[in-house]
Amino acid sequence: MALTRHHDAEEAPGADGLRAQPDDDLIAEGRGPVARALRLTRWGMVWERAARAFWPLAALVAVGFSILWLGLAEPLGPALPWTAGLWLAAVIVTAIRGGLHFVPVRDADALARLDRTLPGRPLSALSDRAAIGGEGALWRAHLAQMRAAALQARPVPPDAQLARRDPYALRLAAMLALVMALIFGGAGQMGQGLSAIAATMNPAAAPQVATGPSWEGWAEPPAYTRRPTLYLNALPEGEELILPKGSVLTFRLYGGAQEVAQDIGPSLSDDPLAPRIRAEDSGSVELAGRRFRVEVLPDQPPVIRAGAAPMRRADGRMVQDFTAEDDHGVIAAHAVIALDLAAVDRRFGLAVAPEPREDIELTLPLPRGDRRQVQGQLVEDLARHPWANLPVTLTLRAQDGIEQVAHAPAMRLDLPGRRFFNPLAAALIEIRRDLLWSRENARRSAQILRAVTWRPEGFVEHALYAELRSAVTLLESGPLTPEARDRLAEALWQAALELEDGGLADALARMREAQEKLSEAIRNGASPDEIQRLMDELREATEAHTRMLAEQSQRQDRTDSPDRGQKGQQITGDQIQQMMDEIQRLMNEGRMAEAAALLEQFNRMMENLQVQQGEGGEGHGQGSGEGNQSMNRLADTLREQQRLSDDAFREMQRQFGQGFGQDQDGDQAEGTSPGELAERQRELREELGRQRGLMPGQGSEAGDRARRQLDEAGRAMEDAEDALRRGDTGEALQRQADAIQSMREGMRALGDMLAGDQAPAQQGEGQDRAEAQGAQQPGPDQPGAQGAPVDGRPQLDPLGRPRPGSGSVITGGDPLAEGLDPARRARDLLDEIRRRSGEIARPREERDYLGRLLERF
Repeated sequence: MALTRHHDAEEAPGADGLRAQPDDDLIAEGRGPVARALRLTRWGMVWERAARAFWPLAALVAVGFSILWLGLAEPLGPALPWTAGLWLAAVIVTAIRGGLHFVPVRDADALARLDRTLPGRPLSALSDRAAIGGEGALWRAHLAQMRAAALQARPVPPDAQLARRDPYALRLAAMLALVMALIFGGAGQMGQGLSAIAATMNPAAAPQVATGPSWEGWAEPPAYTRRPTLYLNALPEGEELILPKGSVLTFRLYGGAQEVAQDIGPSLSDDPLAPRIRAEDSGSVELAGRRFRVEVLPDQPPVIRAGAAPMRRADGRMVQDFTAEDDHGVIAAHAVIALDLAAVDRRFGLAVAPEPREDIELTLPLPRGDRRQVQGQLVEDLARHPWANLPVTLTLRAQDGIEQVAHAPAMRLDLPGRRFFNPLAAALIEIRRDLLWSRENARRSAQILRAVTWRPEGFVEHALYAELRSAVTLLESGPLTPEARDRLAEALWQAALELEDGGLADALARMREAQEKLSEAIRNGASPDEIQRLMDELREATEAHTRMLAEQSQRQDRTDSPDRGQKGQQITGDQIQQMMDEIQRLMNEGRMAEAAALLEQFNRMMENLQVQQGEGGEGHGQGSGEGNQSMNRLADTLREQQRLSDDAFREMQRQFGQGFGQDQDGDQAEGTSPGELAERQRELREELGRQRGLMPGQGSEAGDRARRQLDEAGRAMEDAEDALRRGDTGEALQRQADAIQSMREGMRALGDMLAGDQAPAQQGEGQDRAEAQGAQQPGPDQPGAQGAPVDGRPQLDPLGRPRPGSGSVITGGDPLAEGLDPARRARDLLDEIRRRSGEIARPREERDYLGRLLERF
């Protein structure tokens, strides 16, 4: 084999036994990848050795430059000369030390470093010569292999290893100081630093250099104007300063006090170095050769207007609309209510002079944002005030930021308060008013209470009788103190509420508390379980309140009410349940913002709640009563048929293994055999036959049409029964749907017949009577209308079918009697599928099935 001979150290021009320039053309004339890698490696080695040698010098220079550029030389004061001397000496020492330690980089050094990074050291191999055997084919193959390896050469990254030489990272601190100086420093500050150094060397010859402005100024408009503060030094020369009235000009004077000449307003500060001026009039301000022309904009007074006369809500609260405006915004607004003594009917307990009482001052609600144009509503419960239902004057006033006050014209009205229709409750409220009017009415009030409690059997309950007798004793015992009077007035109020409402007040308080809890839970992002629990609590409280309100309305004769003829908000129980169902749906879908908005609307609606009766009331004949009974029985049968249809549908799903393990209410569904379903269908068919025989309206066109529809429903039920016994659930569902549709048609015809029977009874009666009896022909939002919710649940499901447990399905010209519009039914069905598919609690198989339905449709 051929032997190679490496160059000895004495023969090689470079170190490490390598020649500076191998005889290969890979690095000849600096071309090619090897030459480029060698050149970059050499420059990296130069940086390495320079950094190792001169990093202390660079750090000292960076620190010195930073001190000058940031203007930190002047604060050193007397220590500046020797500090500068030490710094200069350190710079010289580190420069000399770096020069001694710096070693120039030779080509052979770079070649050796680069060669060490390549396998087999191909660069040194290319410089070898064959020692034995000449340069034959084997030698040439060896050189070709080394040449290929040399072509893989890449520059070697430099590594000065400064972290080991600078363990305290002083170089990084110097670099940070340099960066901060470049960002925050400037040539002016550097000049000041050099001047400060010169001044310390030769104080007599040091020039006086200005260190900054001789003054600074700001113009701050009043906070209520929401205008920004102006920096006066930044304003162009000669620009006029336009400020709202009440703006404050603040100055800071440097280098001693200076005279500030101004004619725009009073001075607010005695400090000569920090004068403050309030701009009240247009004029000028002059200081240090600078003159500002100031124009003060006048602040217009606010304006406030009252809306229509205050309205009394059903719960006795006063509602007053108002509008207010100001050029910069209204700061505060109030309503002042004073007793109109001249207009009071001074009889009975009001004949004596009233005890002094302060006027009522209420704060009007204002928005948090822009208050230049305000439109609001004051809602206040003044039912307990002694002036309730007495003549008063109402005055609105508004105030702006500089305490300008505007008043609206006074309104004369009776202060809205709660009315009591129970005779005993009304008497107790009048006694309470007389005592609060003047304690001189104590003996008269005791006499009235004695009369009220005489022979209480069947008129006053025992507990209330004991309380009233205690009140008589208190009133007759001697002079009545204000504290005792107030306690007695509160007791009389609670007794009157109990008599009037029979627990309605407590139900209303529970409902309001449930509303507030649910609203707060939605705002705070409570868990779904907690929100659902609060929603159920609100449902229960609302149902209890509406039930008690309905019972109260049945006991009272509305035609004798002093509010007769007033237009109020009419709300049916179905509308209440429909809104609550919609709130529940929005929360289930995670649309909490919309649910909160609808809940707020629901709360406002409940403030003026009046239950609209669904009964026919008085004046209906016997036929009307029989017709209503037939309608109610048919509604019950229709609900049972719907439940049976739902159970059949779930049985079909179970048979086909579609995995619907829950019913529409989320409860676990249990399998029902077709035989049991067929038996239930037979019982319903027989019940429908009995109802057909008892239905009124024999011989009338509407009655005959209703009977025909019920006959068709009976035949459809019979076919559904046969299909169930055969196990054909699909056919049974179709026939059950036909039966439901025929029953709806029959009930609609029966409703038309009842409407025709009631028309003569309604003629000649007043508008209130007509509206009351019009409940027999329910509209879309009344009880019994198809599609309206009954007992808290919507009457129709997304397929247009009555839900189980819904109320009476009475049709009377309702466009929904034929079922929902097909397009709307399709949208509702898709919404229902999407809602159910998003409920995590449902079984996975059911959600997968719903997902496939959504993909298909």
